[in-house]
Amino acid sequence: MPPPPHTKPENVLKRSQELIAVGQASAALTILHEHVNSKRSRNSPISSLEPVMLQFVELCVDLKKGKLAKDGLYQYKNTAQNTNVGTIELVLKRFIELAEAKLTEAQAKADEVQSNIGASATGTNVEDLEAIETPESILLSTVSGEQSKDRTDRAIVTPWLKFLWETYRTVLEILKNNARLEVMYQSTALQAFAFCQKYIRKTEFRRLCELLRNHVTNAAKYQQQMHAINLSDPETLQRHLDTRFQQLNVAVELELWQEGFRSVEDIHTLLSLSKRPAKNVMMANYYEKLTRIFLVSENYLFHAAAWSRYYNLLRQSASLVASGQSIKKDMPASSEADLSKAASSVLLSALSIPVISTSRSRGALIDVDEVRKNKTNRLTNLLGMSSAPTRAVLFKDAMSKGLLKRAKPEIRELYQILEVDFHPLSICKKISPILTQIGSDPEMGKYVVPLQQVILTRLFQQLSQVYESVDLKFVQELAEFPEPYQITSSAIEKFIMNGCKKGDLAIRIDHASGVLTFDSDVFSSAKALHPGSGAGSNENDASSVQRLQRTPAEIVRSQLTRLAKSLYVTCQYVDPSFIEAQQKAKAAALARAAQGAEQEHQETLSRRLIIEKKKELASDALHKKQKEEETRKRLLVQQRQEAETLRLAEEHKERERKRLKDEQDRIRRENNEKEINDLKAKGINLGEIDLNDLDSNRLRLLRISQLEKEKNDLNKNLRVTTKRIDHLERAFRKEEIKLLPGDYERQRKRDLEEYETKTAETLKESKAKHTEDVSLKHRLGRLLPVYEEFTQDLRERRKDEFEKRRRQAEKEFNQAVEKRKREHRERKQREREAAEAHERHLREEQERIEQEAAEKEAAEAEKKRQAAEVKAKRDAERRDLDEKAAIQRKREAEAEAKRAAKKTGASIPERPTAAPISSRTDSNTDSNERPSGPPRLALAGKQSTWREREAQRLASGSPQTATSAPPSDIATPEAQLPRKPGYIPPALRGETANPRGRSGADSSAARDDSVGAEAPARWRPSTQRNGSGRDGSPADGLAPRNMSALRRDGIRDESPAGSDSPAEAPPRPAPGKYVPVHLRNRA
Repeated sequence: MPPPPHTKPENVLKRSQELIAVGQASAALTILHEHVNSKRSRNSPISSLEPVMLQFVELCVDLKKGKLAKDGLYQYKNTAQNTNVGTIELVLKRFIELAEAKLTEAQAKADEVQSNIGASATGTNVEDLEAIETPESILLSTVSGEQSKDRTDRAIVTPWLKFLWETYRTVLEILKNNARLEVMYQSTALQAFAFCQKYIRKTEFRRLCELLRNHVTNAAKYQQQMHAINLSDPETLQRHLDTRFQQLNVAVELELWQEGFRSVEDIHTLLSLSKRPAKNVMMANYYEKLTRIFLVSENYLFHAAAWSRYYNLLRQSASLVASGQSIKKDMPASSEADLSKAASSVLLSALSIPVISTSRSRGALIDVDEVRKNKTNRLTNLLGMSSAPTRAVLFKDAMSKGLLKRAKPEIRELYQILEVDFHPLSICKKISPILTQIGSDPEMGKYVVPLQQVILTRLFQQLSQVYESVDLKFVQELAEFPEPYQITSSAIEKFIMNGCKKGDLAIRIDHASGVLTFDSDVFSSAKALHPGSGAGSNENDASSVQRLQRTPAEIVRSQLTRLAKSLYVTCQYVDPSFIEAQQKAKAAALARAAQGAEQEHQETLSRRLIIEKKKELASDALHKKQKEEETRKRLLVQQRQEAETLRLAEEHKERERKRLKDEQDRIRRENNEKEINDLKAKGINLGEIDLNDLDSNRLRLLRISQLEKEKNDLNKNLRVTTKRIDHLERAFRKEEIKLLPGDYERQRKRDLEEYETKTAETLKESKAKHTEDVSLKHRLGRLLPVYEEFTQDLRERRKDEFEKRRRQAEKEFNQAVEKRKREHRERKQREREAAEAHERHLREEQERIEQEAAEKEAAEAEKKRQAAEVKAKRDAERRDLDEKAAIQRKREAEAEAKRAAKKTGASIPERPTAAPISSRTDSNTDSNERPSGPPRLALAGKQSTWREREAQRLASGSPQTATSAPPSDIATPEAQLPRKPGYIPPALRGETANPRGRSGADSSAARDDSVGAEAPARWRPSTQRNGSGRDGSPADGLAPRNMSALRRDGIRDESPAGSDSPAEAPPRPAPGKYVPVHLRNRA
C-alpha cells in the first residue's frame, strides 16, 4: 500500500520550500524533521530522501539547530547504510561545508564590523580629536578587560565556532565503528584537527583526542557488530595511524605536550597491532615529535635516545635509497646536511644528559624506584628499544657509528672537553666560547641549561681528584660562564646539596671559613655503602669519570682482595710442599674426572632425555590446559554475550514500551492542557481540575456546552445590535432631510466659482502659448530658403547615386532570374530522368515477377508429372505384389491339399530343405539391402516338423477343422472373445475372425482410399492371413517389422478384392498384404 500523498518525500520537500519562500524556515524545519524521523520514510527510495536531507541540513545550519541535525542524520544513516553509503557521505559533507561557510561568513562580517568601528573611531564624528580613547571605551575596557575586536568575535564568530565544533563531533559520532564509512570518518577527523589548529582551540582538541581514543576502544570491544571495523586489517590500521600522526603534529604545534605524549602512546599501540611496518617517513616524524616532547618534559636521557633513533632511521633510509631498495618519497630527507644536523643533535643531547638527576625523589626508596622503573619501561617501549638507555650506552653507540665525524666542530670540541680531557682549573673557560656559540643557535640554545649542570658535575668530580679542600670563592671563580648564562653562588650550593643527596658527590661546605671539603672518609660516601643509593644518577658507569688516582674509599673497599692475592703469592714462594700438594690434588681430581667421565656423560644424556620428556609432557599438559581454558573462556564469553544480548533486548523492549506509554500520556496531557487553555481563554471557570482525571469525552462535553453558550450569546447580541443600528439610521436620515437643500446650494456655488477660475486660467495660458508659437514661426521663416536650397542640392546628388545602384540591382536581378531558370530546367531534367529510371525499374520488376511465376508453374507441372510417374510405378509394383500374393495363396492351397491327403494315409514326398533357401537366395539377389529379420535356417534332423505335429493333433479328433470353420461374417461367441496376441498357425488363420470387423474387400477398399495418408507409428500384424511361407514355416507368414517404413515409401498393405486365386481354395476373407523378404527393407 503506498503512503499517503502528504507523506511522500517530494511533497514534503515542496511544502518546505513554500514555507521557506514565505519566511517560515522554522516550520519548514519542523516538517522535514518529522518526515525524517517518521517510520514511513524508511521505506521511501533513497533517491527521493536525499534532496530532503540536503534541505534539512541546510535549514539546521541556518537556524543553528545542531541537535535536530544530529537526530535526523542518525535516522538517515540507519535507513541508508545497507543500501547506499555514498548518499550518507554526500549529506555529511554538505553539512560540514555549510557550517564552514557560515563560519567564514561570520569572520568576514566581524572583520567588516571591526573596520567600520575603526573608521568611525578615526572619523569626524569624534568630538575630541586629541583624546586617544573616549570615556565610554575607557569605562568598558575597565569593566570587561577586553578589546573591541574580542567582543566582536565573541558576539559574531564564537557561536559559529561552537556550531562547527558540534558539527564535527556529530559527524564523527555518526561515522564511528563503521567499515563502510571509515574513509569519511578519517577525513572528518583530519578536518577537525585542522579546525583546532587554525583557530587554536586547545580545549576542543583535548576533547577530540579523547573522543577518537574512545572510538578505537569501543571498536576493539564491539568487533562482533555488523559493519564494525577490523583493526587487524592493514588498510584500516594504516588509516588510523595516519590520523594519529596528524594528531601528534597538531598537539606539538599547539604545545599540548600531555596530549602529544598520549598520542605517541596511541601510535605505539597501533604499531604493535600492525602486521606490516610503518613507513620510514612516518617513523621519522614520530621520533622527531618525541624529541620535542621529551625536551619539554626535561627528560634529557630519553630525549637523546629519541635523537639517536631518529639518526639511525635517517642512516637506514639513506642506505636503502642509495641501494635502490626503496623509493625516495617513502623515506625522510637524508642528505648529508640532514645527517650532519641529526648527528650534532644526537651528540649534543647526549652531552646534555645531567650526570646527577635533578628529580626530587630519593633513589634509595623502593616504591619510588619501582615507579621510576615502570616509567622507564614505558618510555623504552615507546622508543622501540630492547633495554633502557643510559648515558654511557648512548655515547658508545654514537662512537661506534662515527657521529663525531659528522657533528659540528664546536660539538666535537665540547665532547672532547667534557668526556676525554682532565682540566679542572680551565674547564669553564674552555667551554664558555662554545656555550656562546651554541646559545646563538636557536635550535641548540635550549641545551645550555642542562650543559651547565654537566659542566659543574665534571668540575667537582675533577676537583675531588686533586684537592681535599678548596676555597668557596675559588670555586665560584672557576664556575664562571658567559654573560647571558651566569650562575650564582646559591645555585652552586643548591647543585652541591643535590649531588650529595643523590650520592654522586661527597662534599661539605663550611660557611664560617668559606671552604669546600671533599670528604675522604671511607664511610662517608653513600655510593660506597650500597649501590641502590645511586639510583638518582644517570651515569651508572664509574669508568666514564676522568680519574688521576684512586680514592681512599676505593682503596679500603679493595684492601682485603689485595691482601688475599699477596698471601697466596707468598705461600707459593715460602712453602714448596703447598705447591706439590696442590698439584697432587689437581692430578687426583683429573683422574677421578677421567674415570667417571663416561658414566657422567651417560647420566647426563639420560637426564637430558628425562628432562626433555618432562618438558614435552609439561608442554602438552600446559597446551591442553590452555586449550581447555580458552574453550571455557570462549563458552563463558559466548554465554555472557547471549545473556547480555537477551538483557539488552529485554531492556530495549521495556524502554520502547515505556517510551510509547509516556508518549501517549504526554500527547494526552498536551491535548488536555490545550483544550483547558482554550476553555479558560473563553472565560469558562473550570476550578481546580486535575489533568490526570480528565479524559477526552469530558473535555468534549465542556467544549460543546461552551460552544452552545457562545452561540446563544452571539445571537442575542446580534439581535440587540441590529435593532439599535436600525433606529440610529432612521434618526440620522430624518435629521439629514432638513439639511439637504442648504448643502446643495453651497455645493453649486463652490462648483461655479471653481469653473470660472479654471476657465480664466486656461484662456490666459492659451493666449501666451499662441504668442510664443507665432514668434517662433517668424524666427524660423528666415531659415526656410536655405533649407530648401540644401535639400534640393542633396536630392540631386543622391539621385545619380540612386540611378547607379538601381542599374546595378537590375543587372544582378536579371542574372539571378537567369540562374533560377537554368536551375529550374536542370531540376526538371533530373526529375524526368529519375521518373524514366523508376518506370524502367518497375517494368523490369514486373517482367521478373512474371518470369518467376512462369518458372514456378513449370516447376509445379514437372512436380505433378513426377508424382504421377511415381504413382504409376507404385501401382505397377502393387500389381506385382498382388500377383505374388496369389501365387502364395496357391501354394497354401497345395499345402492344405497335401495335409488332406496325409489325413487319408497317402504318402507325401518330403520337400527338400535346401530349395527354400536357394529360392530365398535367388529372390534376394534383386535387393541390395539385407532383410530386416534374422535368416531362416531349416535345420535337418529327426525332430518332427510342426506340420506333422498338427496332423497328429487333427488325427486325434480335434473339434475344429479347416473345412468346418464358420464364415468370418458370422459373429460366433468364440469370434467375439478377445484374442490373445501370439503366433497363429496357417491351418487356423482362416478360422479367425477379422479383427477389424469387416471383409477383406472392405479392408482393401479402405486401404485404397487411404493412399497417400501417413502410416501409423506402430504396425500390428493382421491375424486373418492363413497362408504359410515359401518354405512352409510359420516365420515366413509374419509381416515384416518395418511395415511403417514400407507404407511411407508407397508399398501399402493393399489387396484388391477381385484377386486371382485357385478355384480349389476354400472361400475365406481376403488375406492381408504380404511383403516378400527381398522387398521388406527397400527404401
